[in-house]
Amino acid sequence: MAIDVAGALSAHREAIDAVERLGDALEEVARRMAATFEEGGSVFACGNGGSASDAQHFAAELTGRYQVDRPGFPAIALTTDSSALTSIGNDYGFEAIFARQLASLARPGDLLLAISTSGDSANVIRAVLHAREHGIRSVGLLGRDGGALAELVDHPLIVPADATARIQEAHILMLHLLCEAFEG
Repeated sequence: MAIDVAGALSAHREAIDAVERLGDALEEVARRMAATFEEGGSVFACGNGGSASDAQHFAAELTGRYQVDRPGFPAIALTTDSSALTSIGNDYGFEAIFARQLASLARPGDLLLAISTSGDSANVIRAVLHAREHGIRSVGLLGRDGGALAELVDHPLIVPADATARIQEAHILMLHLLCEAFEG
């Protein structure tokens, strides 16, 4: 068994370079998030698999702390309540697990962070469609070509890599950069 460290690092650097090119868009998202919080709104985050973990990580950094002590911000990962996920999935289908929670918890003026390495996750698409119909702004952390979500979210942040791991590494960097925006 061999590990291609040089190849992996090269692909990682390419994905991270894509984040640098998204700098202005990340600044705009940070401003949108700040406005959401200033107006009394909340941020909701969703995704599947590793993207679900990223959603949870991001919400925890905002409600707790990232690097410095500061007041927490209202952020909820829609991926954490196993009872809600399984009951909604059972009663309405897996595609509804995030949209149904948004319908119950989110209000106009809130912000949805939709994370999908493919940009084509059906349950994330349904959540974004719900957001669009109910005055909830949306940000997409996406990969590859952005998939269907690239055209649906208000702020697409696309990492044009093919490897899911490289996309996820870039996504966590973007999430950390957004957290840093609230610690200065």
